[in-house]
Amino acid sequence: MLVLHLVLLLISCFVLVKSSSLLVRALSKISAFVGLNEFAIGFIIMAISTSLPELFVGITSGIENNSALALGNVIGSNILDLTIVIGIVTLLARGIKIKSKLIKKDIFYMLGMVILPILLMIDEKLGRIDGVILLGVFGLYIWQMLKQERRFSKKMNEVKKIEAVRWLVVAVISIIVLMISADFVVEFGTKISIELFLPPILVGIFIVSFGTSLPELIFESKAVLEKHEELAIGDLIGSVISNSTLVLGVTALISPIKANFILFFSGALFMVLISFIFMTFAESEKGISWKEGISLILLYVFFVIIEAYIKSIT
Repeated sequence: MLVLHLVLLLISCFVLVKSSSLLVRALSKISAFVGLNEFAIGFIIMAISTSLPELFVGITSGIENNSALALGNVIGSNILDLTIVIGIVTLLARGIKIKSKLIKKDIFYMLGMVILPILLMIDEKLGRIDGVILLGVFGLYIWQMLKQERRFSKKMNEVKKIEAVRWLVVAVISIIVLMISADFVVEFGTKISIELFLPPILVGIFIVSFGTSLPELIFESKAVLEKHEELAIGDLIGSVISNSTLVLGVTALISPIKANFILFFSGALFMVLISFIFMTFAESEKGISWKEGISLILLYVFFVIIEAYIKSIT
């Protein structure tokens, strides 16, 4: 049954990712129809779209009182984004140099927002008040970004009313499929945790996160291959910030988040460490070299070994 549940979990993650991609496309068309400018559409998509799988897993986990799975998924996704994903992307680009001052500034914001949930969980849980704080911080970040970029006024290509209605139907169907597939992800993730005698937070960190991190890997790989390295970095930053604030905030509002504190703390500590290392690489004049990309991938291997050891002694 374990193999069957693993296969069904992977299929559910695939459907989750595909339906979120379709929803993003539908929302961009609807946004163009109502007259949002190009930057507003692009930023919202970049900041939130690749975190949609984590968000729906978080919502479902909260409803089913298994919020530890969502917490593990966020930690695992952030660590994967900052190690495996950016490592592969850097290798594809043969090094990434960041020139934009705005992106470099956002990296500092990212580090702060990664630390915030850890501080809020000092009492070993993320309650509803903590959820409100996280969502408030996310809202302030979005507002600040849009405020800084009001000079962007270029409109998207006009979308006709009949086309907008068609995409609205697609959006509704996509949301339904997202909810159903997220429910299956939580269900099979829970079963796997029971069959492997693993805490749900570890299933989220090491299994579910691989499926929900696929959008970042696909989007950022395409971006660097098309010579848009800074777009890839922007997507990475937006995803980590959205996971740490929006996803955890919504999940905590639905159901307070509790988990094995030792496993949470070790994973969260590594997440902060890798965020700092990534910031150091990105802030350097040479940017992120292909050698540093390899070192980030190896850091994930080191993380797996450490977590396996901690699990064996707890």
